[in-house]
Amino acid sequence: MAVRVPNPYTDSATLPLFSNRDFSDTHRTAVCPEQVLPVKHTLQPTVTGTSVLGFTFDGGVMLAADTLGSYGSLAKLRSLCRYKEVTDKCVVVASGDYADFQYIERNLDFLTVKSNALSDGHHYTPNSIFSYLTRVMYSRRTKINPLWNRLIVGGYEDRTPFLGYVDERGIAYESPTLATGFGLHMSQPLLRDAYENNPALSEAEALSLIERCLKVLYYRDCRAHDKYDVVSITDAGIKKYGPLTLEGNWQIADYVVGYD
Repeated sequence: MAVRVPNPYTDSATLPLFSNRDFSDTHRTAVCPEQVLPVKHTLQPTVTGTSVLGFTFDGGVMLAADTLGSYGSLAKLRSLCRYKEVTDKCVVVASGDYADFQYIERNLDFLTVKSNALSDGHHYTPNSIFSYLTRVMYSRRTKINPLWNRLIVGGYEDRTPFLGYVDERGIAYESPTLATGFGLHMSQPLLRDAYENNPALSEAEALSLIERCLKVLYYRDCRAHDKYDVVSITDAGIKKYGPLTLEGNWQIADYVVGYD
C-alpha cells in the first residue's frame, strides 16, 4: 500500500510549521499560463543621444558630445552628460540608449574602485578599458540582449594618444578620427580631411574643428542640440570645455522648399 507524503503547501495540517500565510493555491498560480511570462530584453532604446566625435591632435585626444537626451522625437532632456571619466587620462563618450550607458558607467566605477582598493600602484590604461568594453559589448550581444550604445574611448598614455570605437555588436577598431550616428556621414569626412592635411593640429585648432563638425550636425540632424561638451585628454590630464553653445544661422532655411 502506497504511503502519501504530506504536501506542506496544500495540506492545512502542515501550514503552521511554516507561517500563517495561506498557501492553498500556490501550486496553481505557479503554473498558471498568465503568471508565466517570457524573459524580455530591451528591443528599442527609449532616451537616446545622437552623434559623438573623437579626434587626435598633437599631444592629446579630443572628444565631444551634445547634451540632448531625446525621448523619441521629443527633445526631453537637454542637460545630459554623455561622457564618463574612467581614469585621470581616459574618457568614454556614448551615443544611443542613455539607460544602457548608465549601466556601463556603473560597471566602470566598480572596475576602477576594485583596482584602486588594491593600492598596488597599477591602474587601467585607455587600451585596457577599451579591451574590457569590447568584451562586455560582445558578451551582451551573444546573449541576444545587447547594450544599445556606440562608444568612443579616448585617452593618453606613455605620451601616446589612444582612440577606439566599439558598438552594440562588439565590433571594435582604432582610428585617429572617429564618429558615431549621423556623424559617420557628415562629420567624419571633415575630421579625416583635416587630419590628413595636418596630423599635428594644435588643441585650439582641434577645438575649432570639433565646433565646425557639431554645427554641421546641428543643422542637419534633427536629434542634435546646440549645447555640447568637449573633453581634452593630454599628458597633463583631462580638461573640460563646456557646456558650450553653438551660434547657428538659420536665414538660409527660407531657401529650403519642396519638402512639405
